[in-house]
Amino acid sequence: MKQTTPATAAEAADHPVRTDSEQAELRAALKERLDELVEEQQRFVDSIAVAQRERLSDTAGDDQIDSGSKTVEHEHEVTVANAISERIRQVSHALDRVDAGDYGICERCGKPIPAARLAAFPSATLCVSCKQLEERR
Repeated sequence: MKQTTPATAAEAADHPVRTDSEQAELRAALKERLDELVEEQQRFVDSIAVAQRERLSDTAGDDQIDSGSKTVEHEHEVTVANAISERIRQVSHALDRVDAGDYGICERCGKPIPAARLAAFPSATLCVSCKQLEERR
């Protein structure tokens, strides 16, 4: 694993170096979360397939309202599936950053992401200030 070595004491304070055991623990936690998300995605895809078959086989007597309801249900399912896929992408990216040795460092300004933010959102790639600037745009 790559461990960056800051050139000055000030940089060392801004970029804490994690021990190998901390890195391994962090990687294991992210991998566990990724596995959970992949399982959730598979369950959801399976349930969508079942629901879609039921909707297609039960169209006798449907009026416009029934058809509209089925369309809305399907759009909701697609939205949820996309959200799960995005979370998988974020956790995979966090794992890549752990392996690269830059996990916990803001991708925009290079400052450390506060531990409390990482605890609440382990796949965070921006510090609070940069995230707030991004959300204002």
